[in-house]
Amino acid sequence: MPELPEVETIVRGLAGRLRGRRIERVEAGRSRVVRGDVGQAAGYRVAGLQRWGKHILVELERRRARALLVVHLGMTGQLVWNGQPGKHTRVTIALGGGDELLFNDIRQFGRFEWAPRLPERLAALGPEPLEIRREEFVGRWRARRTMAKALLLDQRFLRGLGNIYADEALFRARIHPRAIAARLRPQRAAALHGAIRAVLREAIRRGGSSIANYVSSDGEPGWFQLRHRVYRRTGLPCVACGTLIRRLAIASRSSHFCPKCQRP
Repeated sequence: MPELPEVETIVRGLAGRLRGRRIERVEAGRSRVVRGDVGQAAGYRVAGLQRWGKHILVELERRRARALLVVHLGMTGQLVWNGQPGKHTRVTIALGGGDELLFNDIRQFGRFEWAPRLPERLAALGPEPLEIRREEFVGRWRARRTMAKALLLDQRFLRGLGNIYADEALFRARIHPRAIAARLRPQRAAALHGAIRAVLREAIRRGGSSIANYVSSDGEPGWFQLRHRVYRRTGLPCVACGTLIRRLAIASRSSHFCPKCQRP
Protein backbone atom coordinates (compact mmCIF):
# COMPACT_ATOMS: atom_id res chain seq x y z
CA MET A 1 0.00 0.00 0.00
CA PRO A 2 1.41 3.43 -0.89
CA GLU A 3 2.46 5.27 2.26
CA LEU A 4 3.35 8.86 3.09
CA PRO A 5 6.39 9.24 0.75
CA GLU A 6 4.55 7.75 -2.23
CA VAL A 7 1.48 9.92 -1.69
CA GLU A 8 3.64 13.01 -1.15
CA THR A 9 5.46 12.29 -4.41
CA ILE A 10 2.15 12.13 -6.27
CA VAL A 11 0.87 15.35 -4.67
CA ARG A 12 4.04 17.24 -5.58
CA GLY A 13 3.83 15.96 -9.14
CA LEU A 14 0.23 17.04 -9.60
CA ALA A 15 -0.08 20.25 -7.56
CA GLY A 16 1.33 22.59 -10.20
CA ARG A 17 -0.57 20.90 -12.99
CA LEU A 18 -3.97 20.98 -11.29
CA ARG A 19 -4.01 24.21 -9.31
CA GLY A 20 -6.29 26.77 -10.94
CA ARG A 21 -7.60 24.35 -13.58
CA ARG A 22 -11.31 23.94 -14.29
CA ILE A 23 -12.77 20.44 -14.23
CA GLU A 24 -14.81 19.96 -17.41
CA ARG A 25 -16.27 16.56 -16.60
CA VAL A 26 -15.80 13.51 -14.40
CA GLU A 27 -16.35 10.03 -15.79
CA ALA A 28 -16.85 7.34 -13.17
CA GLY A 29 -18.24 3.94 -14.03
CA ARG A 30 -19.65 1.43 -11.59
CA SER A 31 -16.89 0.70 -9.14
CA ARG A 32 -16.38 -0.05 -5.46
CA VAL A 33 -13.86 2.79 -5.22
CA VAL A 34 -16.32 5.60 -6.00
CA ARG A 35 -18.14 7.14 -3.02
CA GLY A 36 -20.73 9.86 -3.45
CA ASP A 37 -21.56 11.72 -6.65
CA VAL A 38 -18.05 12.57 -7.87
CA GLY A 39 -19.60 13.98 -11.04
CA GLN A 40 -20.52 17.06 -8.99
CA ALA A 41 -16.91 18.16 -9.34
CA ALA A 42 -17.57 19.25 -12.94
CA GLY A 43 -17.54 23.03 -13.16
CA TYR A 44 -15.31 23.49 -10.10
CA ARG A 45 -11.77 24.83 -10.18
CA VAL A 46 -8.96 23.15 -8.32
CA ALA A 47 -7.94 25.49 -5.51
CA GLY A 48 -5.16 23.29 -4.20
CA LEU A 49 -3.85 19.84 -3.51
CA GLN A 50 -2.56 18.46 -0.24
CA ARG A 51 -1.64 15.21 1.43
CA TRP A 52 -3.46 14.17 4.59
CA GLY A 53 -1.62 11.14 5.91
CA LYS A 54 -2.03 8.55 3.14
CA HIS A 55 -4.93 10.49 1.58
CA ILE A 56 -4.92 13.07 -1.20
CA LEU A 57 -7.25 16.06 -0.85
CA VAL A 58 -8.19 17.85 -4.05
CA GLU A 59 -9.59 21.20 -2.88
CA LEU A 60 -12.35 22.55 -5.11
CA GLU A 61 -14.01 25.96 -5.36
CA ARG A 62 -16.80 27.50 -7.42
CA ARG A 63 -17.88 31.02 -6.52
CA ARG A 64 -18.37 30.69 -2.75
CA ALA A 65 -18.88 26.92 -2.78
CA ARG A 66 -16.14 24.64 -1.47
CA ALA A 67 -15.78 20.87 -1.68
CA LEU A 68 -13.20 18.09 -1.75
CA LEU A 69 -12.29 15.07 -3.79
CA VAL A 70 -10.74 12.64 -1.32
CA VAL A 71 -8.49 10.00 -2.85
CA HIS A 72 -7.02 6.97 -1.12
CA LEU A 73 -4.87 4.69 -3.25
CA GLY A 74 -5.56 1.52 -1.27
CA MET A 75 -3.39 -1.41 -2.34
CA THR A 76 -3.13 -0.86 -6.09
CA GLY A 77 -4.44 2.63 -6.81
CA GLN A 78 -2.67 5.01 -9.18
CA LEU A 79 -3.23 8.67 -10.08
CA VAL A 80 -1.72 9.16 -13.53
CA TRP A 81 -1.47 12.39 -15.51
CA ASN A 82 -2.47 12.04 -19.17
CA GLY A 83 -2.17 8.27 -19.04
CA GLN A 84 -3.76 5.74 -21.35
CA PRO A 85 -7.21 4.68 -20.06
CA GLY A 86 -7.64 0.92 -19.61
CA LYS A 87 -9.96 -1.66 -18.12
CA HIS A 88 -8.77 -0.76 -14.60
CA THR A 89 -9.43 2.98 -14.99
CA ARG A 90 -12.16 3.75 -12.45
CA VAL A 91 -12.35 7.55 -12.69
CA THR A 92 -11.32 10.04 -15.39
CA ILE A 93 -11.15 13.76 -14.67
CA ALA A 94 -11.14 15.84 -17.85
CA LEU A 95 -9.65 19.33 -17.67
CA GLY A 96 -9.59 22.18 -20.14
CA GLY A 97 -7.01 21.89 -22.91
CA GLY A 98 -7.40 18.13 -23.29
CA ASP A 99 -5.54 17.09 -20.15
CA GLU A 100 -6.86 14.18 -18.09
CA LEU A 101 -6.19 12.72 -14.67
CA LEU A 102 -6.86 8.98 -14.38
CA PHE A 103 -7.53 6.95 -11.25
CA ASN A 104 -6.60 3.34 -11.91
CA ASP A 105 -7.17 0.60 -9.38
CA ILE A 106 -6.83 -3.11 -10.20
CA ARG A 107 -8.13 -4.54 -6.91
CA GLN A 108 -10.55 -1.71 -6.10
CA PHE A 109 -9.45 -1.29 -2.48
CA GLY A 110 -8.91 2.43 -3.01
CA ARG A 111 -11.41 5.24 -2.65
CA PHE A 112 -12.39 8.23 -4.78
CA GLU A 113 -14.87 10.29 -2.80
CA TRP A 114 -16.86 13.51 -3.11
CA ALA A 115 -17.05 15.32 0.23
CA PRO A 116 -18.41 18.77 1.16
CA ARG A 117 -15.76 19.03 3.90
CA LEU A 118 -13.00 16.99 5.51
CA PRO A 119 -14.62 13.70 6.59
CA GLU A 120 -14.70 13.14 10.33
CA ARG A 121 -12.75 9.89 10.03
CA LEU A 122 -9.83 11.89 8.58
CA ALA A 123 -10.11 14.73 11.07
CA ALA A 124 -9.72 12.13 13.83
CA LEU A 125 -6.34 10.93 12.57
CA GLY A 126 -3.13 11.72 14.41
CA PRO A 127 -0.58 14.44 13.59
CA GLU A 128 1.72 14.47 10.58
CA PRO A 129 5.05 12.68 11.21
CA LEU A 130 7.00 15.45 9.46
CA GLU A 131 5.32 18.20 11.47
CA ILE A 132 5.04 16.88 15.03
CA ARG A 133 7.59 18.42 17.39
CA ARG A 134 10.02 16.12 19.18
CA GLU A 135 8.71 16.97 22.65
CA GLU A 136 5.12 16.23 21.65
CA PHE A 137 6.13 12.97 19.98
CA VAL A 138 8.08 11.78 23.03
CA GLY A 139 5.19 12.64 25.34
CA ARG A 140 2.61 10.85 23.20
CA TRP A 141 4.92 7.86 22.71
CA ARG A 142 5.71 7.30 26.38
CA ALA A 143 2.03 7.56 27.32
CA ARG A 144 1.19 4.38 25.39
CA ARG A 145 1.66 0.82 26.62
CA THR A 146 1.67 -0.59 23.10
CA MET A 147 4.29 -2.43 21.07
CA ALA A 148 6.39 -0.04 19.02
CA LYS A 149 5.49 -1.41 15.59
CA ALA A 150 1.76 -1.56 16.35
CA LEU A 151 1.81 2.02 17.62
CA LEU A 152 3.54 3.33 14.49
CA LEU A 153 0.88 1.64 12.35
CA ASP A 154 -1.93 3.26 14.36
CA GLN A 155 -3.12 6.17 12.22
CA ARG A 156 -4.65 7.80 15.31
CA PHE A 157 -1.15 8.12 16.74
CA LEU A 158 0.54 9.39 13.56
CA ARG A 159 -1.05 9.61 10.15
CA GLY A 160 0.76 8.37 7.08
CA LEU A 161 3.17 5.70 8.35
CA GLY A 162 2.78 2.11 7.17
CA ASN A 163 4.65 -1.15 7.21
CA ILE A 164 7.65 -0.09 5.11
CA TYR A 165 8.65 3.07 6.92
CA ALA A 166 7.75 1.82 10.39
CA ASP A 167 10.21 -1.06 9.90
CA GLU A 168 12.88 1.20 8.45
CA ALA A 169 12.55 3.85 11.18
CA LEU A 170 12.65 1.29 14.01
CA PHE A 171 15.83 -0.19 12.54
CA ARG A 172 17.52 3.21 12.28
CA ALA A 173 16.57 3.96 15.90
CA ARG A 174 17.71 0.47 17.01
CA ILE A 175 14.32 -0.27 18.58
CA HIS A 176 12.83 -3.77 18.56
CA PRO A 177 9.34 -3.86 17.00
CA ARG A 178 7.95 -5.55 20.13
CA ALA A 179 9.40 -2.97 22.52
CA ILE A 180 6.73 -1.38 24.72
CA ALA A 181 6.52 2.34 23.96
CA ALA A 182 6.06 3.49 27.56
CA ARG A 183 9.21 1.64 28.67
CA LEU A 184 11.54 3.44 26.29
CA ARG A 185 13.74 6.13 27.78
CA PRO A 186 12.99 9.65 26.50
CA GLN A 187 16.31 9.72 24.64
CA ARG A 188 15.40 6.60 22.65
CA ALA A 189 11.93 7.93 21.86
CA ALA A 190 13.56 11.14 20.65
CA ALA A 191 15.92 9.09 18.47
CA LEU A 192 12.90 7.37 16.91
CA HIS A 193 11.33 10.74 16.17
CA GLY A 194 14.47 11.73 14.29
CA ALA A 195 14.66 8.38 12.49
CA ILE A 196 11.07 8.66 11.27
CA ARG A 197 11.67 12.11 9.85
CA ALA A 198 14.96 11.10 8.24
CA VAL A 199 13.65 7.98 6.52
CA LEU A 200 10.52 9.73 5.26
CA ARG A 201 12.47 12.65 3.83
CA GLU A 202 14.97 10.36 2.12
CA ALA A 203 12.14 8.26 0.65
CA ILE A 204 10.41 11.38 -0.69
CA ARG A 205 13.65 12.53 -2.35
CA ARG A 206 13.87 9.15 -4.10
CA GLY A 207 10.25 9.16 -5.24
CA GLY A 208 8.98 6.57 -2.75
CA SER A 209 9.19 2.78 -2.84
CA SER A 210 7.84 0.77 -5.78
CA ILE A 211 7.08 -2.65 -4.32
CA ALA A 212 4.09 -3.61 -6.46
CA ASN A 213 1.85 -1.22 -8.42
CA TYR A 214 2.98 2.17 -7.16
CA VAL A 215 4.07 4.73 -9.75
CA SER A 216 4.28 8.52 -9.65
CA SER A 217 1.78 10.74 -11.46
CA ASP A 218 4.08 10.51 -14.50
CA GLY A 219 3.94 6.71 -14.41
CA GLU A 220 7.50 6.42 -13.10
CA PRO A 221 8.55 4.01 -10.31
CA GLY A 222 10.18 5.14 -7.09
CA TRP A 223 13.71 4.13 -6.11
CA PHE A 224 13.77 4.02 -2.33
CA GLN A 225 13.18 0.24 -2.32
CA LEU A 226 16.84 -0.03 -3.31
CA ARG A 227 17.73 1.64 0.02
CA HIS A 228 15.63 -0.55 2.32
CA ARG A 229 17.71 -1.86 5.20
CA VAL A 230 15.26 -4.39 6.71
CA TYR A 231 11.90 -4.30 4.94
CA ARG A 232 11.37 -7.54 2.97
CA ARG A 233 15.01 -8.54 3.55
CA THR A 234 14.23 -11.64 5.63
CA GLY A 235 17.20 -14.03 5.62
CA LEU A 236 19.61 -11.46 4.18
CA PRO A 237 22.53 -10.04 6.21
CA CYS A 238 22.00 -6.85 8.17
CA VAL A 239 23.73 -3.91 6.49
CA ALA A 240 25.13 -2.84 9.87
CA CYS A 241 26.27 -6.08 11.56
CA GLY A 242 25.77 -8.98 9.15
CA THR A 243 23.20 -10.81 11.31
CA LEU A 244 20.39 -12.32 9.25
CA ILE A 245 17.23 -10.22 9.12
CA ARG A 246 14.22 -11.86 10.74
CA ARG A 247 10.47 -11.46 10.33
CA LEU A 248 7.66 -11.70 12.85
CA ALA A 249 3.98 -10.79 12.89
CA ILE A 250 2.72 -7.78 14.87
CA ALA A 251 -0.80 -6.36 14.54
CA SER A 252 -1.39 -8.89 11.73
CA ARG A 253 1.45 -7.36 9.72
CA SER A 254 4.93 -8.63 8.93
CA SER A 255 7.71 -6.86 10.81
CA HIS A 256 11.29 -7.08 9.58
CA PHE A 257 14.18 -6.43 11.98
CA CYS A 258 17.76 -7.24 12.94
CA PRO A 259 17.82 -9.34 16.15
CA LYS A 260 21.27 -7.99 17.07
CA CYS A 261 20.87 -4.28 16.27
CA GLN A 262 17.31 -4.16 17.60
CA ARG A 263 17.40 -6.01 20.88
CA PRO A 264 14.16 -6.29 22.95
